[in-house]
Amino acid sequence: MQMNTILLSINPEHVENIINGTKKYEFRRVKCKRKVDKILIYATSPVKMIVGEAAVTDVIEDSIEQVWKLTSQFSGISEAFFNDYYIGKQQAVAYKLGEITSFSKPFSLDEIGVKSAPQSFVYMSDSMMGKVTNG
Repeated sequence: MQMNTILLSINPEHVENIINGTKKYEFRRVKCKRKVDKILIYATSPVKMIVGEAAVTDVIEDSIEQVWKLTSQFSGISEAFFNDYYIGKQQAVAYKLGEITSFSKPFSLDEIGVKSAPQSFVYMSDSMMGKVTNG
């Protein structure tokens, strides 16, 4: 069975909360078409590095209110921030994060052949993942 990994751009404040375990969900406006097994975490400016990865244990896709109800305890964000993020949307998507790996040596997008930070997400190919090292 093929593993699907996506690369996500995440604000460094949220990255810190993912790594320290207070944020156990990553919220998105659009669900990936493929089943996602792992998220490669790119911390946006000023960090601008891939700093870790998270296993995805579940995906919740429902009304905004229902997703908040199910995820709020470990959302790592305020309800106001959550609601602002979904303005104009009917559905919310939450990727439930399992095991988190923080890379001892973060690396750049260039090192895996990605030209710029994804606006939404990028599916990672096997060849790109082959360059991901946790040295």
